[in-house]
Amino acid sequence: MFDQLFRYGKIIDRHRQAPFVVERERLLQHCAGQGMAKTTLTSLATELLVVVQRIDLTSNNRPVTSQQIHAAAERWARHQRRRGRSHGVRWSRERFVQVATAWLKFMDRLEIVKPKYVPGERWIKPFLEYSLNERGLSIHSVRFDSHHMGKFFEWLAAQHRTLVRCRLKDVDAFVESLKQKGWCRVSIARSVEALRAFFRYAEHSGWCTTGIAAGIERPRLYRDEGLPVGPDWSDVERLIRYCNEGPRPQDIRDKAILELLAIYGLRAGEVTRLRLEDLNWSQDRILVTRSKQRLSHEYPLLPCVGESILRYLQKSRPRCGYREVFLTSKAPVRPLSASALSTMVSERFRALNIRSLRSGAHALRHACAGRLIAQGFSLKQIGDHLGHRSAYSTRTYAKVDLAGLREVADLSLGGLL
Repeated sequence: MFDQLFRYGKIIDRHRQAPFVVERERLLQHCAGQGMAKTTLTSLATELLVVVQRIDLTSNNRPVTSQQIHAAAERWARHQRRRGRSHGVRWSRERFVQVATAWLKFMDRLEIVKPKYVPGERWIKPFLEYSLNERGLSIHSVRFDSHHMGKFFEWLAAQHRTLVRCRLKDVDAFVESLKQKGWCRVSIARSVEALRAFFRYAEHSGWCTTGIAAGIERPRLYRDEGLPVGPDWSDVERLIRYCNEGPRPQDIRDKAILELLAIYGLRAGEVTRLRLEDLNWSQDRILVTRSKQRLSHEYPLLPCVGESILRYLQKSRPRCGYREVFLTSKAPVRPLSASALSTMVSERFRALNIRSLRSGAHALRHACAGRLIAQGFSLKQIGDHLGHRSAYSTRTYAKVDLAGLREVADLSLGGLL
């Protein structure tokens, strides 16, 4: 492996004569299989040579702790300073820790640190399983509930209170603490909804006193405070056109993603879960697995979207064993996550100075719904297109059809008055 990365014999011999040559080569081969570029592999091999010279791995085959890695990184930094290489020492220290941790974990020589104690975990875990399996919530909703319940139990532990001794006044005090931290009403309301659901389950399970869930009050939300407003469709078209002008390989990938988000109104997770077998090229169909309903929805594959996806598969997608359609553009190659996809959309919003109340991937879903309303589709048709379970979820978009509302307001009532 080293003779493929380096040209000079002395450098190759230096890498081969250093300790753990087989283990270092194994990591390099693994990274090469993940699509890592040659220049990155060369840098990794050089850093691994520093790691084996600075960390003692020969003593009793014992696992290495995180403290030992950081101590070795600090010694390496001091060595560089003594040699007058003070510039970039901080980055070099971080790089040492990153490479050493990844390599030792790959070799199963990294000491596994016990996860820190999470207050309320014994109560939160069964509630989340109940929400996922019995209430039928999506994994994303369950994660939101987990986040809010974790905040509550951290606060409860700081007050030296337990769930058994918890009373309604404690929940009210927690909600008040969120206000003091600057949380908006919508976020507080989301936290209160999670607390209500949890205490209903806790009361039924006999974990706490009864009556708490019924007494929890959420802050007042104004009718139009949480309206799903997306960018103008002209901005969406500009966003997609901009990808055609980009010189980078990921611009080809991002164009296909943006079209799926804006034209089909897909959620970020639905895009990242798309697999190669979900694309039926012979019948021009695309199969989407819904995030919330745990069902599949088949769409016609529009020519413009199909061409964008095909161009990505042929020219930009890394060659690897993953079946997911959209992958990261840099090594290590792996399926694109929903959060990374939303970050990509937000960055492109900022690059084009697109003004919108929301700038993530979900903003394009709202833009899709707004465009369908402007084109005169019924709420039932829009709900089917977006994969809504009920018309209640879709009717919110009728509130943002300002042009339609103005037409209603301008109607002549004639003899009705």
